[in-house]
Amino acid sequence: MTEPIHIVCPRCHTTNRIQSAQLGSAPTCGKCHGPLFDAHPVALDEAAFDKHVSRNQIPVLVDFWAPWCGPCRAMAPAYEKAAAQLEPQVRVVKVNTEEAQNLGARFNIRSIPTLALFKGGREVARQPGAMTSAADIVRWTQANLR
Repeated sequence: MTEPIHIVCPRCHTTNRIQSAQLGSAPTCGKCHGPLFDAHPVALDEAAFDKHVSRNQIPVLVDFWAPWCGPCRAMAPAYEKAAAQLEPQVRVVKVNTEEAQNLGARFNIRSIPTLALFKGGREVARQPGAMTSAADIVRWTQANLR
């Protein structure tokens, strides 16, 4: 028997209740009917970030980045590939610290890119600096979820 879990829609940010066994079978949002996972990082503003971190019952991997940052741009393709490998067990998101400056300050982001892993609404791991390999991002994420 599987248990129900909450997953926040990446489009309309509605919290959906689905059976954990349905994670791998392309679940859709009950409100907007879009896919709950599309193998791409979700760009979040401050309000959506808080909802995703507090309401998702799967871990949330966050890339704190900025568009002017060369290492951030260098890491972006690997992060995109990692999203395809980590979803649906992990929600993969991006936060532009230029647009969401309060989040950067709230989480004391001192260098970008910085990866932060949240589980149960709490930060459980942090990795400053660019990782340019999807395999490294996936390995770091999985190692910090054990």
